[in-house]
Amino acid sequence: MSNYRRYFLKNHPIFLTIVTHNRKNILINNIELLRKSFKITKKYYSFEIIAICIMQNHIHMILSLNNTNELPQIIRTLKQNFTKLIPVEYYPVDIPDSMKKRNEKGIWQRRYYDHIIRNENDLWKHIDYIHFNSIKHYNILPKDWNFSSFNKFVKNNFYDESWCNYNDKNKIIEMDLE
Repeated sequence: MSNYRRYFLKNHPIFLTIVTHNRKNILINNIELLRKSFKITKKYYSFEIIAICIMQNHIHMILSLNNTNELPQIIRTLKQNFTKLIPVEYYPVDIPDSMKKRNEKGIWQRRYYDHIIRNENDLWKHIDYIHFNSIKHYNILPKDWNFSSFNKFVKNNFYDESWCNYNDKNKIIEMDLE
């Protein structure tokens, strides 16, 4: 088994991608359970969601954490709570022995992708990418996708409601953060 180490910088937000096992489309159908999982996780750990987009089979988000070393526990707690809450009919019938040994249910991919946000430009680049996901995957404008923080950003005057025109899209499309 690999000895994978994560590197964190204090007071730097973290961009994350979390994916369901085999990219199974279960998140939007169970959005209230996912929201409840976030609420439960926030009871135990102190973090703020800066930006988020929930797709059918993955989540992109940027978190600001009081203690960056808690990130693995935050992700584990979020995944565990969602797995406990989701109806068993979403569990795959046969999962590999390696997953059974770890008591995994086949809801989430084991790992996740993280990226330390280095500066303000990097932050906005990742926020744009997050909000672009509804177009990338479903051809739905960000203002019409109910499962992201885009409209909160519009309300706070960070974006115009018509954001993601042709020029915006070409700047973002080259980023592949999944």
